[in-house]
Amino acid sequence: MPLLNKTRARSEAPYQSPSKRAAWSPARLALTAFFAMDGFLFAAWVVRIPDIRGQVSATHSALGLALLCLSAGAVATMPVVGRLCVRYGSKPVTIASVALLSLAVPLPAHTHSVLSLGAVLLLFGAGYGAANVAMNSAAVDLVAELRRPVMPSFHAGYSLGGLLGAGIGGLLAGTLGAGWALALSGALGLAVTAVAGTALLRGPATDPAQAPTARRTAEAGPQTAARPARGVTRSVRLLVVLLGLTALLDAYGEGAIADWATLHLTDDVHATAGLAAAGYAAFAFAMTAGRVGGTWLSIRIGQTRLIAVGGLTACAGMLVVALAPSVAAVLAGLVLVGVGLANIFPLAIAQAGAAGGPRGVATASTLGYAGMLIGPPVIGFLADAVGLPLALTTVAGAAALGGLLPFAVRSRRPAAVSH
Repeated sequence: MPLLNKTRARSEAPYQSPSKRAAWSPARLALTAFFAMDGFLFAAWVVRIPDIRGQVSATHSALGLALLCLSAGAVATMPVVGRLCVRYGSKPVTIASVALLSLAVPLPAHTHSVLSLGAVLLLFGAGYGAANVAMNSAAVDLVAELRRPVMPSFHAGYSLGGLLGAGIGGLLAGTLGAGWALALSGALGLAVTAVAGTALLRGPATDPAQAPTARRTAEAGPQTAARPARGVTRSVRLLVVLLGLTALLDAYGEGAIADWATLHLTDDVHATAGLAAAGYAAFAFAMTAGRVGGTWLSIRIGQTRLIAVGGLTACAGMLVVALAPSVAAVLAGLVLVGVGLANIFPLAIAQAGAAGGPRGVATASTLGYAGMLIGPPVIGFLADAVGLPLALTTVAGAAALGGLLPFAVRSRRPAAVSH
């Protein structure tokens, strides 16, 4: 086991601290803007789900199947986008993907049946999945360049965008129709894509084919040469799959909150539409705060411990959300869930990207967003069978398991993959 012990030591070694100028370069600011826009557009859709459900006259299970199309579009697109990032680079693929997402977000407001809603959510999901793989691949390259675990800060941008999207959407819910609200969100997305895309392309170029290999070789040390290439490949694939399962359990919870929290608040806790939107905003605010401190915490207590504590915190918060009878208690539970889930997904994807480059990000992201793929129909059918509150308790179990799985990930980390 000496080699494994050395690997763990390197994994927990301190990162270099770049200058503020290098840390907050135009490329990093532009990429953060893309993450924020991604979160904003998704939240703009989420807070309008109750309106869209009424528009298409969907039951819980029918809505779950329509939401399944969103996740299916994302998961089907992710492996393809990983290959595109390897061939053309993550930056141009990021720009194209966010533009597609911006064009797709207004479409659900113009549907009048579950079938048509599912069809446009396939396109929406394709843009969302493509954007997430491309942005995370670009972020992994920037993390390697800075040699500092800043991945949570990008996802903090996503959460901040979600907070703004939910907050603005909640304020406008009673005065602006879903069609206009989503159209304006899409227009804002295209404007941000034009400005941030220009800054991102002006940043230092990265060779999409050679960067992952060079990064792994530089970080792995001399032990890499002594290990057969085929064995390293198998170890890397196993590591990426385990990290993807960790992301899956986190995404199951995030997807459940996004798709069902507003309905749970309105239908089961009898909150107003504004308070229901505030519930998702509270969740997004908590995730933002947790991710802002994620870099410091991951250095301070270690990434594995941070994921474990987060999973257990989210488990406790989700039990409160599902079973508490008052709006105030549910809002408090959503805050706990947001803080707990905040850093699990970004840390899992960052480690998968350091191991396998864009394809590692694509594989882990595909597995991760499979949590969103299975979440909507599972919770929808369970809600029809036993009620939405009990269906939501499955998120608590997934969060607890997601917090424990990284210990298995760490025990299987190959020498060629260190951070």
